[in-house]
Amino acid sequence: MTEGAALAGRQRRPLRHRGPFAWEPLAGALQAHAVPGLERVTRTDDGATVERLLEGASSPVAVAVSLADAGVVLDLPALPAAEEAALISTVRTWLDLDADPGVVDPFLSRFELLEPLVNRHPGLRVPGSTDGFETGAQTVLGQQVSLAAARTFGSRLVAAFGEPGPNGLSAFPTAERLAAVPAAEIQSAVRITHARARTLSALAEAVAGGLPLRPGAEPAAVRTGLLALPGIGPWTADYLAVRVLGDRDAYPADDLVLKRALGVGSGREAALLSQPWRPWRSYALFHLWTRAAYAVPAPAAR
Repeated sequence: MTEGAALAGRQRRPLRHRGPFAWEPLAGALQAHAVPGLERVTRTDDGATVERLLEGASSPVAVAVSLADAGVVLDLPALPAAEEAALISTVRTWLDLDADPGVVDPFLSRFELLEPLVNRHPGLRVPGSTDGFETGAQTVLGQQVSLAAARTFGSRLVAAFGEPGPNGLSAFPTAERLAAVPAAEIQSAVRITHARARTLSALAEAVAGGLPLRPGAEPAAVRTGLLALPGIGPWTADYLAVRVLGDRDAYPADDLVLKRALGVGSGREAALLSQPWRPWRSYALFHLWTRAAYAVPAPAAR
């Protein structure tokens, strides 16, 4: 039997984690990137619920994940044991539930800049990905535009090429599906530039052709493959190393928000400042991003 107990037709699985769990900044990050039609994030004063589809054995599966001080609970339909275990593993990776704050937090607290951030959000998690190609495509759509624009582009892409599923949500188009669509058609449907559509097509073709954009893949090999694609530079490759590959030392040093948070003017300066934070630079990154962008309190539900 897996974690939790079954309810009629649905399963509620409490997901264990080590140490404290800072759900609020995690929910803030997920909400900031939530694409209409692909996922829903509902916030209250004492928790948040994220609804989306995950890849199942034969079709997309609707899940809801509740985040609160009491912990994390996954709601999903009754499934064969192996399929349920695979979905739980995906959610654990997505929400960084196997992190060890007992190691990370004391290490980062040694640094004057980071100590107050760690004290404010002990047990901070680095949000991962439920699907590497989806996160890669969304990152391409978000290059040099606001989060609101990126969500709009993502919603158009899902509406045009995604797979409708339960609960009014759709699954993100697979790399194979999008690789078969001409770049001009993507450009027209999503209303992006030709160059951005070409990058999206190139990424789809690369992933469909075997580029291992997934947790545990060798970061250097994936980085080389990404940088060979038109329109993908170091920031995108480093960001995907954080979100998709799970490299906890990855660090997009040239990120604009990060540089502002550090009070520096160049990626080189940001990289030099980060050297003492190794091998946990991704957690330092998300502490800084949280202070800058993800820690705004959400209004209470009515």
